[in-house]
Amino acid sequence: QVQLVESGGGLVQAGGSLRLSCAASGRTASSYGMGWFRQAPGKEREFVAAIKWNPGGTYYADSVKGRFTISRDNARNTVYLQMNSLKAEDTAVYYCAMAFRLPSLIIAPNPTSYNYWGQGTQATVSS
Repeated sequence: QVQLVESGGGLVQAGGSLRLSCAASGRTASSYGMGWFRQAPGKEREFVAAIKWNPGGTYYADSVKGRFTISRDNARNTVYLQMNSLKAEDTAVYYCAMAFRLPSLIIAPNPTSYNYWGQGTQATVSS
């Protein structure tokens, strides 16, 4: 079993920044990558970013490329999502997810690539 706990959400003005964290515990040694997704009210869950290891790499949705950065702290079993230049349309509940098999980042945007999900953290950007 794996537990994922997101934190770092909040309210920020447009143009501001937030850093989301996803702390993993449990059987994390079997993982190969993690992703961030988001869901705005009335919309479907959408892919934001992913990171894989062995070998490493990152992948971003076009809507956040150049503004968001995903990173990993191995020692803390934590993945971060640094969000800069935030826009009102970035408002959503953000979820992290862990994959036990991620042979290519091409499949990272597919939610079915992930085995475990966190409960989400709300990020609200005021315009």
